[in-house]
Amino acid sequence: MKTQIISELGQTDILLPALLAEGLAANNRIKVRMSALQAALRRAQEPGRPPVELNAESRAAGISPAALATLIGGAHLVGGSRMTAPNLAKLIEEITGDIAAMLDAVKAGEPAESEPLAARLAAIRAAGLLEAADEIEIARVAQLTAITQGGADSLHRLVMDLHKAINRLAALCSEEIVSGAHTFGLQTEDRDAVESFMKGLNATRGLKFNHPGLDTTANRSNGRLLIQNDIGETDAHVVVVAVSGNSVSVTYTDVHRPRAKFFIALFDEFDVEWSGLDRHSTSLGEDAAFYLVTGELQAGSRGDRDAFLTALGAALVFLIDWNKARKLLRNWVAKEDAIRILDWGARRRIGHRALLELGGNDLIGAAVRNAAPSRIRFGERLDQVLGRCAAADFIQSAMRISTEALSGGRSVRLVRDQIEADLIRHLERVDSTLLGSVLRQVGLAHDIIAAVAGHVAAMRAGQSTDGERLSARAGLIERKADRIAADARKEAIRLAAGSIIEQLIDRVEDAIDELEQAAFVASLAAAGMDLRLLSALAELCAVAISATEAAASGLAAAINVPNGLRLDTEDALNAIARIVDAEHAADRCEREITTLVFAGHFDVSTSLCAIELARAIERATDRLASVAHLLRRHIMADLSA
Repeated sequence: MKTQIISELGQTDILLPALLAEGLAANNRIKVRMSALQAALRRAQEPGRPPVELNAESRAAGISPAALATLIGGAHLVGGSRMTAPNLAKLIEEITGDIAAMLDAVKAGEPAESEPLAARLAAIRAAGLLEAADEIEIARVAQLTAITQGGADSLHRLVMDLHKAINRLAALCSEEIVSGAHTFGLQTEDRDAVESFMKGLNATRGLKFNHPGLDTTANRSNGRLLIQNDIGETDAHVVVVAVSGNSVSVTYTDVHRPRAKFFIALFDEFDVEWSGLDRHSTSLGEDAAFYLVTGELQAGSRGDRDAFLTALGAALVFLIDWNKARKLLRNWVAKEDAIRILDWGARRRIGHRALLELGGNDLIGAAVRNAAPSRIRFGERLDQVLGRCAAADFIQSAMRISTEALSGGRSVRLVRDQIEADLIRHLERVDSTLLGSVLRQVGLAHDIIAAVAGHVAAMRAGQSTDGERLSARAGLIERKADRIAADARKEAIRLAAGSIIEQLIDRVEDAIDELEQAAFVASLAAAGMDLRLLSALAELCAVAISATEAAASGLAAAINVPNGLRLDTEDALNAIARIVDAEHAADRCEREITTLVFAGHFDVSTSLCAIELARAIERATDRLASVAHLLRRHIMADLSA
């Protein structure tokens, strides 16, 4: 006991640690007892609902579970404004005793600081709020348990202020600093547990950056080790860890139920039994609502126990400003995805505090305004533009960039540039997704021309053919392609993807229309067509097939061009050249067929069929050549970006 305050207090150096330990234990008890009072009122008001159980919480606080269970189960209303319950007077007396123990601890360590706290307790007593009786006014329950706002006082707020004062004194009168924790009264076997907890806490502490909080105290009380952490500045947001042998009990209080659920989820790799999450919100109004949850771990070994304590310490930094971060992310993604992103940040020890520190909503908003003013409209969420997975990936990247930059002392301007660049990459991936739709269209064009080529080959070999089946299949494929084009066009317009993407969709759709017409004409061809015409048509079909294959290769390569892959750029440009070559070859084949018709003295039906089929296929290759030119413009734009 070497601190200045201990020397100033004389013999208090003997009493103060025990009083502080008792005050901290009383704090744990009074929270459970106030929860029991709220649960009793809920039971009285809603007798049809099962009574709330506080067994785990009671045991963790050293209270008999049976007494509270009897009180809650027997609660009922008297008239319309009062409640009665078994041993209610005793509960009020115990609450009074607990708060007196807390006040005694503060008075022993800091008499001057205790005076206004004692005056507040006297005022609460004078108002009759702590009068022990077996009946109590419903309004008095709210006055005792509510976390009041606007400067109003309540017993619960006095408890929180006393708890903060005790924590400060515990830090000042520590016998020893163990890995950053203020400790007193520890035994030899307690050190490993404290060091394990602090190992996790210190590993992530830096991720709170300039935010206050995470001060830890530890002491031995009633034969067990107690570790407490104040987390941040929020009232009613504390964690108390009790360690006895290989058994660990965690008591966690929070005003935000989603954050409490988030906290619990971080320990899914451990065999922890959690209870109480849904049992402590009160019907007395929002100001009175808080949640108390207890987790118990019976570790199989000292190593397993210490691993859990390390994980527990490491998780606490991710609770600071958690609700603020959740609200921010809900501006850009769905609420369930916002929580998943925060969970991702916690599990990878990236966190959200850096993003908030560097501007949060303004940081992301600036990236949107600078990188995509025409692509993302005001008030539009990122997942509506980028898609759910891509939007989450972008937010996660922004969190990672912010954390790395703030940890490394890099400038905010550099962070903004990196986040903007990442948003541009994600938007380019959206364009790649739209190109994927165009690629699907080209695949359907290939299916039609391949069917036409098969039909011509069968006629050339003297085999039987089914023209109606060919025409029906081509029509079915063409209608499927129309649906793909319509959906892609809507997305391109909604995402302001640019005219080149829309034109690519249109040109491939035109090519499919021409090929569907070619299939229809081929279905009308009479058996026994001159082999010279069939050979020329077969060559033209082969050229058209090669054009669709080159278009598919070019689009597939272009999808990867934004990723900076040089080989994909070269592959795309080579495919574009092959499409143009195929279009020239198709022109030549079409003219050869026209020459054969005029020189061959064929009947009118055969002549018209050959010429119309050749022209339809040649027009399709013209459309694909247009696709090639558009694709080249798109690639050049990506490379120059």
